[in-house]
Amino acid sequence: MKLEWIKSSYSTSSGPDCVEVATPDGSHVLVRDSKDPDGPRLALAPTTWATFLPYASEH
Repeated sequence: MKLEWIKSSYSTSSGPDCVEVATPDGSHVLVRDSKDPDGPRLALAPTTWATFLPYASEH
């Protein structure tokens, strides 16, 4: 299955540091480092991701 990865809205084209997320089937959220697209990925429950987002957007 080909995943559609979405970059953070805080990312710029000139900045190499970014996370990307994908939601392949709605049962989990995948998170990866954009600098290492074939590297490790986190798989989070949607409720865990939703709890994390407000914290992440503050920093």
